[in-house]
Amino acid sequence: MTGSTSGYDDRTTRQRLATAAQYDHETVTLESTVVRYEDGPDRCTIAPRECSETERVTRWLSANLEAVVDLDELR
Repeated sequence: MTGSTSGYDDRTTRQRLATAAQYDHETVTLESTVVRYEDGPDRCTIAPRECSETERVTRWLSANLEAVVDLDELR
């Protein structure tokens, strides 16, 4: 963070990309978990396969299953 008191990163996109380019890129294996609901849309949660329980709390993404697509099908 660079001076923001609101909790948001106020750097420009160009600055963030330049910072990210300084780091080695590593491949992260992801796993998905689908939860099916009777009274609402099914949800898919994606998280890194190899991370601690503490890290998993902040390194996940959930979306309605209908928004998730198979990458191989789109290629």
